[in-house]
Amino acid sequence: MVKAMIEAEVVYAAEDRQVLTPVTVPAGTTVRAALLKSGIGDVFAELDLAECPVGIFGKVIGDPDTRAVQSGDRIEIYRPLLADPKEVRRLRAAKAAEA
Repeated sequence: MVKAMIEAEVVYAAEDRQVLTPVTVPAGTTVRAALLKSGIGDVFAELDLAECPVGIFGKVIGDPDTRAVQSGDRIEIYRPLLADPKEVRRLRAAKAAEA
């Protein structure tokens, strides 16, 4: 019996470039397994695909080791923030108040 195949995309944006990689996996494949199969870890050696935070279409996935990939999913790999957005807004507002 032939297992159905699912097409999805894996995306990552580093500071200097972005990569969008199509991946085809068997139905029932987990998000983490699809990341590993995509080969994006070979392009970005600094990525720890076993631990990195991921999401689908901008929504963080709590457990990518159990969530199955759906057809057309856009799996996004997230980098840590360089600055807290709330703190940046607070500083900007304080500076505007002084002016």
